[in-house]
Amino acid sequence: MNVNIYYGGRGLLDDPTLYVINKMEEVLLELRVNVQRYNIYEDKSSISTLPHTLKDADGIILATTVEWLGIGGYMQQFLDACWFYGDKERIKTIYMQPIVMSTTYGEREGELTLANAWEILGGLPCSGLCGYVDDLVSFEMNNEYSVIIEKKAENLYRTISQKQKSLPTSNQAVTRSVLRTQQLELTPQESEQLSKYVADDTYVKKQKEDIEELSSMFKGMLNQQQTDETTAYIADLESHFVAQTDFKANYLFMIEEKKKPLCVEVDNEEVSCHYGQQDNTDIYAKLTTEVFDNIVAGRMTFQRAFMTGEMTAKGNFKTLRMLDQIFVFE
Repeated sequence: MNVNIYYGGRGLLDDPTLYVINKMEEVLLELRVNVQRYNIYEDKSSISTLPHTLKDADGIILATTVEWLGIGGYMQQFLDACWFYGDKERIKTIYMQPIVMSTTYGEREGELTLANAWEILGGLPCSGLCGYVDDLVSFEMNNEYSVIIEKKAENLYRTISQKQKSLPTSNQAVTRSVLRTQQLELTPQESEQLSKYVADDTYVKKQKEDIEELSSMFKGMLNQQQTDETTAYIADLESHFVAQTDFKANYLFMIEEKKKPLCVEVDNEEVSCHYGQQDNTDIYAKLTTEVFDNIVAGRMTFQRAFMTGEMTAKGNFKTLRMLDQIFVFE
């Protein structure tokens, strides 16, 4: 039989929880139980990997001290890690005995918190131990208290060896029906690997830097895309403009993939292009970016696009035919 003890206190010499778990460990060893203790405060940099120490455990003891409010941060982090990275199927077979000693108020609430947490994780809680200690010396010297602690250790051994069952609880029902969080579907091996990455500060820092770099890159791409939306084809049209004497016209191109129409205003030797709206349009044309790309690349003319139906147009057709004279793409 294997029993793991997870101590969530701060390791202070006057911590009554240390006395209790030392006493319980002695009893379990006498019963030929393999006991492994994990002081969470010593492994605080790798708490996310601790749930994988549950693999070979038949039962565990969650022990913590209420010093001012609640079960403490170390134990809470360990339970969080069990929720995110623990093997839920393995946890379902593990008995848990909560041990909560208090130097202030709240030991009963702490014991209940641990029991509820383990049930929600899917585990099997058994009768725990809680108490208030004002004077550690008198507590340790009290033989009756020692007997109670020993009986609790024996009860844990008996519960595990006999695989005792318990009545269903509402926590188990909540776990099945309500608390269905959006979690990654990972195998136990993948969860273990993920928890190791999370515990590696260097890896986490590198991931954050990579995310920031990707964010900057995509922001730049988005800005470039927005810039392209307002400048596309303008430089091509202006650089291939051939001035015509005594010719004025306003063209409006509705390009399907663009949010705004492309407006082209020709006034003798000057040309003006912009995206937006304009009044007094002589030619209203509609085409796709693919067709426009072919035109500016010299693979097609405006007249051919209109004749083949790839570009539709309304207005004066003489003015439409002038497009291939004022914009020459070779």
